[in-house]
Amino acid sequence: MFDKNVFVVRNALAGVLALGLGATLATASASEHQGKEQCAGVIKAGKNDCATSRNACHGHVTTDGDAEAWIYVPSGTCAKIAGARVVKVVDPTPKAK
Repeated sequence: MFDKNVFVVRNALAGVLALGLGATLATASASEHQGKEQCAGVIKAGKNDCATSRNACHGHVTTDGDAEAWIYVPSGTCAKIAGARVVKVVDPTPKAK
């Protein structure tokens, strides 16, 4: 017969491990872009890092130099690129209707 205490302990350990993994992934993704800035206006078609108001995914911009399309570059780099501008975009993915 299966011991109820073993079941409870296994589930508790699994929950703790899942929480730890989730926290690690959140920290990793936040630090992934540390020291970088979002640079818009000079991106080649299909090379954008995130969605815009006209498309729902990275890499889907169809024209070069789209004003909304941006990529991550090392901080301080965008200001050195002619026609580029620094933007701060959280997540412009269009909402489902």
